[in-house]
Amino acid sequence: MNETRRQQYVRLPAEVTSFVGRRHEVAEVKRLLSTSRAVTLTGVGGVGKTRLALRVGLDMARDFRSGVWFVELGALESPDMLAQVVIEALEIRHQSAGSPLRVLTDFLADKNALVILDNCEHLVSECAVLAEALLRAAPDLRVLATSREALGFTGERILPVPTLPMPGADGAELPIESLARSDAVRLFTERAMAVLPSFALTEDNRDIVLQICRRLDGLPLGIELAAVRLRALSLRQLLDRLDDRFRLLTAGSPAEPPRHQTLRALIDWSYTLCSEKERLLWARASVFAGGLDLEGAEAVCSGDGIDHDEVLDLVCALVSKSILIREENGSRVRYRLLEIIRQYGLERLVAQGEHGELQRRHRDYYRELAAQAREQIFGPSQVAWFTRLRHEHANLHSALERCLADPAEAGSGLEMAADLLYHWISGYYLGEGRRWLERALASGAGTPEARARALWAGSWLAIIQADVPAAAEMLKESQNLGERLGLEGVLGYVALYSGMIAMCEGDTDGAIELYEHALARHRATGDPVGTTLALIRLSLAHSFRGDSGQAIAMGDECLALADAYGEGWHKAYMMMALGVDVWRQGDLKRAAALERESLTFNRALGDPLGVGVNLEVLAWIATSERDHRRAARLFGILRTIWQMIGAPLSGYGHLAGYHDQCEALTREALGPSAFEAAFEEGARLSYDDALDYALQRDERVVERSAGGGERPASKGSRGGSGPLTRRETEIARLVAQGLTNKEIATTLVISQRTAESHIEHIMGKLGFHSRAQVAVWVNEHDS
Repeated sequence: MNETRRQQYVRLPAEVTSFVGRRHEVAEVKRLLSTSRAVTLTGVGGVGKTRLALRVGLDMARDFRSGVWFVELGALESPDMLAQVVIEALEIRHQSAGSPLRVLTDFLADKNALVILDNCEHLVSECAVLAEALLRAAPDLRVLATSREALGFTGERILPVPTLPMPGADGAELPIESLARSDAVRLFTERAMAVLPSFALTEDNRDIVLQICRRLDGLPLGIELAAVRLRALSLRQLLDRLDDRFRLLTAGSPAEPPRHQTLRALIDWSYTLCSEKERLLWARASVFAGGLDLEGAEAVCSGDGIDHDEVLDLVCALVSKSILIREENGSRVRYRLLEIIRQYGLERLVAQGEHGELQRRHRDYYRELAAQAREQIFGPSQVAWFTRLRHEHANLHSALERCLADPAEAGSGLEMAADLLYHWISGYYLGEGRRWLERALASGAGTPEARARALWAGSWLAIIQADVPAAAEMLKESQNLGERLGLEGVLGYVALYSGMIAMCEGDTDGAIELYEHALARHRATGDPVGTTLALIRLSLAHSFRGDSGQAIAMGDECLALADAYGEGWHKAYMMMALGVDVWRQGDLKRAAALERESLTFNRALGDPLGVGVNLEVLAWIATSERDHRRAARLFGILRTIWQMIGAPLSGYGHLAGYHDQCEALTREALGPSAFEAAFEEGARLSYDDALDYALQRDERVVERSAGGGERPASKGSRGGSGPLTRRETEIARLVAQGLTNKEIATTLVISQRTAESHIEHIMGKLGFHSRAQVAVWVNEHDS
């Protein structure tokens, strides 16, 4: 398995610093996982449980054909959301109405995977129940957990993670070469060199380094925090101050375990060595869940002692002190705190009486962010907003929880949940979004207008989940409110989603009438989102009825409107709809071009439903082209896609007849045996390989995946390079040639916006900020 394929299956956070030592522990965890299905790493905070689990996951990636997945639980506040958080971490593109636990067990039932549950100590019983349920349902699943205490379920194997061993524990003086190879000294040396490049372990300083490591009891986090102090202190000063600090801070707590004392003393020392404003920012930043960006820090943490303009310098100072960890996400930089550092900050926040106020600021900031996203998501910044909301998902979750936990703020929670409609729909969060809306509606909070909007938003989620009765009930209540209050916009959306239900029930004429009512209302209120949605659905309905002229007219109007706003997502769906009608007319080449361009955008955005419908039409086109083996493979891919989503052709059920007809024709043309063989070839493809095949007709994708193996690509191969897909690699090479976005779009026969989305996605994957960096990367990988 080459590195490209390996990355498709490994979903682990990047290691920001080098991994040092732990050879025995790594080997022992691997041994336990080979004989047991569940292992929990236990130990004090800061001992390195998470880093050990990540290293084991990376080393064992080849052993799990369905992937290695990391689930961070430290910031999870609500136990009820545990299964949902795991769904999102496993990137399960599931849109059924089943319970989150049922979604998980169904998805993992036939998977050979390793799931890492990190920081379980505040959810011990809930994690135990979840792990036991998953292991019962999935015989080839392994669970690796980290916690300060055992979870306590049947079959769990416990591995206490010790501190790093101290060299020369028997009093013997080791040669410096042996000392340098010991884990604790090596970790201190590497981290010291990171802050002081001239640092080296020598005969002159070896004893002091050894004393520091012993004073820190071999605790990895303690060693790392101490090494940062060499920016300002000599080794001798560091040792002296460690001794002073520990005597001061551990004198009054003999009941506390020594290693807890050590870590507490060291974090306390790190805190006192910060300036007053740095301490304030540290405490305030701890209110964020899952990280923060500079804008969030400025909005939430400034004021009352910190000027807005000071936040950047304070953030930089905390990064240099290893309190905040800097992480790049495309063109945006984010920061996070290790969970133990965050918990310490929360303690300080409570102690200084700011906890409630900071929670309120955090809640209000993300409430406003959701409102901004709703206002701006139909336009050129659409992809950036989708991406930003995904990075902020844990914070959005936390803000919603705080809104709905306070009866006085539940109305804000209702509005926020409705504002995030496109966030729920476009990724892994549809089930979660519906639960937030239902919870907010059940509270009875919110203005009648806000409730009406939340009801039609919830109805769309229910339609996608194929829960038509629930959708109809919500629409009825929304309509009553809309009519009573004279809300034309609300009535427009009620008509739109009622039309979708009519199509699901086979009433095409009734659906068209409802869509036309929706279109008229949205035009009258000047709502471009509602207008484009109505045009897409009208185009599909007219096409289904056989009126291609009307279908194309609606499609052209929709595309013009989307282009006028610089919008991409609805445009991609419109191209999908037009592709259906163009296929019906027999223009297979143009239909395929429309579907591929739509698929390219939906893939870059991470929209599983859009991807599924695109693949459907491409399969029908292959059938019409009599490329039956390709069609069978695409039908196999579709089985996997719709299983992931959980609701085949969800919201587009009227198209199911095309699927059945084309699959039957393909099976008849190939014969049962050949059809099943090609079908299984497609079904075995990974998600990324499947989309590469659909987009590029690359038979090598299937050949590489046959039997679960893959031949390594040569360095100069025209295939994928590193983390990029083949399409992205192709576009990266055009960037390296100096082509503009418009020229790339013309060369590849795609829209300029699609080209721009690809380039943004490429830079995000590679962590670059400029086209020049992409060009350098291409030249290095093609040489």
